[in-house]
Amino acid sequence: MRADFYLIAKPRFREEPLRLVCELARKAHDAGLWTLVLARDADQAEALDGLLWDMGDDAYIPHQVAGDDEDDVTPVLIAPPEIDAPLRPLVINLRDAAVEGDFERVLEVVPADDSARGPLRERWKQYKARGLEVNKHDM
Repeated sequence: MRADFYLIAKPRFREEPLRLVCELARKAHDAGLWTLVLARDADQAEALDGLLWDMGDDAYIPHQVAGDDEDDVTPVLIAPPEIDAPLRPLVINLRDAAVEGDFERVLEVVPADDSARGPLRERWKQYKARGLEVNKHDM
């Protein structure tokens, strides 16, 4: 198991942090990885849904917000906290707590704001203590 932390650095991601999540979801889909995005709240899940529809004419990422019969056939599933969606091999975590359970890889998006990075440092330590390989990527 592996945890990758993506630090927001580029101006376009600083302005729209959810764009980085969309890029990560696109790369996962292109690699054939079934992905679960754990949204912080329902508003964020809806915002991601809208942004994934707006990835450009050459990018279509099959996705939906979790909660209906199609959840198990959609490659990218966005789950707000009130929906208990099963984990997938790849999890993009936007929530405040480390992901528990069975997955192959978790992606954590780290805000550009230094004050918001403290909890993510703790998450890094938690994943490491659980034996995950932990990596950092500047985006």
